[in-house]
Amino acid sequence: MQRRDFLVKAALGTAAASLAACGRDEAPPAVEPVAAPAAPPEPPPAPAVQPGLPAIRWRLTSSFPRSLDTIFGGAEVLANRVRAMTGGRFDIRVFQGGEIVPGLQALDAVEQGTVEVAHTCSYYYVGKDKTFGFGTAMPFGLNARQMNAWIYYGGGQELLDDFYANYRLLSFAGGNTGAQMGGWWRKTVATVDDLKGIKMRIAGLGGAVFSELGVVPQQIAGGDIYPALERGTIDAAEWVGPYDDERLGFYKVAKNYYYPGWWEPGPTIHFFVNQAEWEKLPREYQEVFRAAAYEANVAMMARYDHQNPIALTKLLQSGVKLQEFSEPILKAAYKAAQQIYADEAKKNPAFKKILTAYDKYRRSQNAWFSVAENRMDVFLQSQA
Repeated sequence: MQRRDFLVKAALGTAAASLAACGRDEAPPAVEPVAAPAAPPEPPPAPAVQPGLPAIRWRLTSSFPRSLDTIFGGAEVLANRVRAMTGGRFDIRVFQGGEIVPGLQALDAVEQGTVEVAHTCSYYYVGKDKTFGFGTAMPFGLNARQMNAWIYYGGGQELLDDFYANYRLLSFAGGNTGAQMGGWWRKTVATVDDLKGIKMRIAGLGGAVFSELGVVPQQIAGGDIYPALERGTIDAAEWVGPYDDERLGFYKVAKNYYYPGWWEPGPTIHFFVNQAEWEKLPREYQEVFRAAAYEANVAMMARYDHQNPIALTKLLQSGVKLQEFSEPILKAAYKAAQQIYADEAKKNPAFKKILTAYDKYRRSQNAWFSVAENRMDVFLQSQA
């Protein structure tokens, strides 16, 4: 473990040194002149909004605090783009978690018609039905790129919306964090026995898996995690990754930072829209909304990819101990997850329907990623 930590820190240090060198007044190496690249193609024009379309005001409730600017910011990207492309005629006001309803009730507020749209994670609602897990992340499931492929081109959107229709909802992918970290732990855990009795903040089906290993899962909204960890109400907590975790200050009360977050390999955040309100929109506004959600989805992942390595370097410099989940824990968690899926599929037709398609797609994607992507990643990381 110490050797892994050393290698990780050394790699980060090398990267930091390289970045610093770029800022010095050193002459760049001479290069041969090359022809200017062809101009990139023009982006498709924004959907045209016809004069005379109505002024519409929607309210969006987020599950996230405004202070978490990247994950909360996905809703602002949507609202700003919709407003710009409609000349202000379609105005979506964004409210942080707790302003209208608590963060973990955002989807309910849309279903009940309290607001027209929410920005939230579907796996917050697995207490209603475990099928809600597929929309965000399944333990040992699809990563961020694979989730986009499944939703946009692999039939995932149709499967999800068929399920969400039971709640009078439509869904639009609206962000992804990428593979998450394994959270902040007051003590180290090396074996499955070490997990027994630990109270951990964890969302989605990851909590059900950890429960099988002896952990006591707690579902707590993002803004309430730090005080619970500080007071000792919980012994461990996971949120997203280095950028958000540093802002939330978890490293001040728990120094062991585990990876990987096997329960969230590529969690998608969604915009959930009340179906009746959606049907009232002019078609032009519907197309604007779709385009804006697509932008929000892509932008969030790019922001996290940019911010996380910088934040991780700061965390390591502050004394955080990077820890890797042991092989026995990963294998036990994987086995427990597969059993949970099998058991739920036997009694829940909706879960079984999506699981069958999802698992087939996951196997195909992982077979492909194991060829070019994995080989390239492993080689480049070894060279760092």
